[in-house]
Amino acid sequence: MDKPLSNKTAIVTGAGQGLGRAIAMVLAERGANIVINGRTQSKLDSVVAELRGIGAEAMAITGDVARRADVEATLAAAVDAFGGVDILVNNAQATAGNVRVADIDDATVDLYFGSGALGTLYSMQACYPVMKQRGGGTIINLGSSTAITGDPGFGPYVMTKEAIRGISRVAAREWGPDNIRVNVICPAALTPPARVFRDEHPDAFARMLKTVPLGRMGDEVDDIANAVAALAGDDFRYLTGATLMLDGGRLLFP
Repeated sequence: MDKPLSNKTAIVTGAGQGLGRAIAMVLAERGANIVINGRTQSKLDSVVAELRGIGAEAMAITGDVARRADVEATLAAAVDAFGGVDILVNNAQATAGNVRVADIDDATVDLYFGSGALGTLYSMQACYPVMKQRGGGTIINLGSSTAITGDPGFGPYVMTKEAIRGISRVAAREWGPDNIRVNVICPAALTPPARVFRDEHPDAFARMLKTVPLGRMGDEVDDIANAVAALAGDDFRYLTGATLMLDGGRLLFP
């Protein structure tokens, strides 16, 4: 198999399970060294074992992206082990279920913004000088079509995901001269939380699925992780500041 990401090093946050794990695996299959981050050591160890099982150079750093010191420790480990970082995928995002706007409290804001918007910002800031010194890099942040459409009950999630899209656009403009690309993907994948929603709310899930022209949720590997890996490579080297809707056509921009 062609390995277009050979000699590249990628950091994937929130990669102990689900979409983060899938992205790490595909980046590794395409030749990248992998550094994964998450809060649960046992989950990270399991993913690292899988990565090494396919011949990848991989390591895990336990930490919370909501804490700047933990983010900087992850970056330092990547630099120490592999000499730097070329790809950053900001996947980490805590959730806390259905929350109406009138019921959003400070603890909920801290949970969503800490893991999502602030974690993304801290990781971008940590990686920027290293990528600049290496002559460039690519940053892929995760947004959501739910945030763009403003689905009821997702207020805190919408706030942090749209904040991520906003800072991504600014960074794309500011860091473009340093050959650092910053893009956002909005995935609709059948992740573990999506499966729980499907099983607990089958009618609502069926209604949602009717809004997807392709008629299905995306596969974590085939539909989402493969696209992320392509975006991280040179085939998309002229794309920055963009939002890619990997949602089966659920949301179409005019």
